[in-house]
Amino acid sequence: PPPPQANTMKSPTKTTTTAGQVLLYVPNLIGYGRVICTIGSFVLMTASPSHWLLSIALYISSFVGDLFDGLIARKLNQTSEFGGLLDMVTDRCSTMGLLFILSADYQDYDARTFGFPVLRLTFLALALLDISSHWCQMYSTCALGQHHKSEDGNTGRHFLVRWFYKYYYFFGYLCCGAEFSYVCAYLLLHVEDGTMLRDAIVLFLCLCIPGCVMKQAVNVMQLSSACYAVAKHDADGKNK
Repeated sequence: PPPPQANTMKSPTKTTTTAGQVLLYVPNLIGYGRVICTIGSFVLMTASPSHWLLSIALYISSFVGDLFDGLIARKLNQTSEFGGLLDMVTDRCSTMGLLFILSADYQDYDARTFGFPVLRLTFLALALLDISSHWCQMYSTCALGQHHKSEDGNTGRHFLVRWFYKYYYFFGYLCCGAEFSYVCAYLLLHVEDGTMLRDAIVLFLCLCIPGCVMKQAVNVMQLSSACYAVAKHDADGKNK
């Protein structure tokens, strides 16, 4: 019989992805746009308050962009750790920045109404709770080698935390409720009394406040659950 012929078929060449290509993924480009919108809104809010409508439009544009970057990343197979990092940092800095601006803008209102910085301290407390709870959640799940939104990563956490990351509509209402409560608080400083627009903002705020309150409850439980998980991880390591 004739000798067997060598297989001359070449194996398919594996495509190499560079860091530069990851930085230019479509969802990451959306993320850069979100950063630009957020910075632009904060500049206008602080340097040119008369442009309050444009500033809040930019802020909302940044928030809406967060709804699409993940969907596009999965559709185009362009998910990345960098994209997740960019998304998280943008979300937390946007919320914290707006709360800091509200804390400054409500100084006169506090003085006239309470004679004490009630709302200013509330906004500062909300900013600190938001950034600390999410940072601890990220740290605790990364220490265990899990994603901060995954079901495995949240095993043993408070039920509110598990529901928050498991049920998309619950997650969406709480996030939107919190963000738009802050947006409404900003708008109420600039829209005149006795107008239909102000009445509409107040009505919308009433719909958002329950979600905002529940989001703070989740943040508290997220912070305490994450700290406990890290302490338990330390204890398990020492008991080996």
